[in-house]
Amino acid sequence: MAWLKLIRWNNLIIILLTQLLVWACVIAPIGRMSEVPFLLDAGNLLLLSLSTVLIAAAGYIINDYFDVRIDNINKPDKMVLEKIIPRRLAIIMHTVMNIVALLCAAAVARKGGHYSWLFIQFGCSLLLWFYSTHFKRQFITGNLVVALLTALTIVVLLVYEPGLYSYFHSTAFVLQGEKVLANPVWVLGIYSYFAFVLTWMREIVKDMEDYRGDEAEGCVTMPIKWGLKKAGDFARVLGVFALLPLVIAAGTLLLHHDWGLGLYVAAALVIPILLWLFFLPRRATTAHYGQASRYLKLIMVSGIGSLIIYYLEANA
Repeated sequence: MAWLKLIRWNNLIIILLTQLLVWACVIAPIGRMSEVPFLLDAGNLLLLSLSTVLIAAAGYIINDYFDVRIDNINKPDKMVLEKIIPRRLAIIMHTVMNIVALLCAAAVARKGGHYSWLFIQFGCSLLLWFYSTHFKRQFITGNLVVALLTALTIVVLLVYEPGLYSYFHSTAFVLQGEKVLANPVWVLGIYSYFAFVLTWMREIVKDMEDYRGDEAEGCVTMPIKWGLKKAGDFARVLGVFALLPLVIAAGTLLLHHDWGLGLYVAAALVIPILLWLFFLPRRATTAHYGQASRYLKLIMVSGIGSLIIYYLEANA
């Protein structure tokens, strides 16, 4: 249980489900209609997803490895590193996970004939290391790195599937056989955008939650440099940037009588984000910011769930 807690097993499941649903609901249906077989069949997808999950797990380990003193202040009851798991063993597991992750990705890159794709996995591992040692203590940089890495969990599927390359220069809707479908590159680009913005919001709120420990360690996060109120206001501005496209999308879908996806976007995304914007400034306590962070995670999971509605309507 201590190891599962250390690698944030619940977050890893969300990452895995995201990639599986993106593949099953967007990429695989296009692949079945394509004359040329797609590289990302079920086996290659699982290898690529395993690589992603292992890199993320290694990132959580190295983050806690360098955050022992901060966590001792912010969440002493939740610590497992040093208390249960020795730091030396943790750093060994971090190295092993990254090596296995690179080997899994290399197997897929080899089949695709593009070892250059491995720069994504290698770059993510390096970013997570420098995030833990430097970036997370810096103003904005750490938040942007995590947001970028979250968006990359979707973008990496685009890179590793050459069958989608032809869609990069297509319009928003494409003719696939006898069906008119949303351009898969556009669809995944939209999901990547919301993953980026919502993660950035959540990282700011987590910094607000960890304000005391970060300040004691000399970090220069947004809440420390700007104060809790201004940091919260910035997170809410980002929320508006996430909300407005969703309002337009929901309205457009409903006007075109696309009731299923339109109502889902409105009920599961627009309304919750709107409520969150009013919820965040209500209190300025660690517990409150922890709640705000958890609510954002639920909204992100709801966003992933919309892929199922998208699939059912596209393949009706």
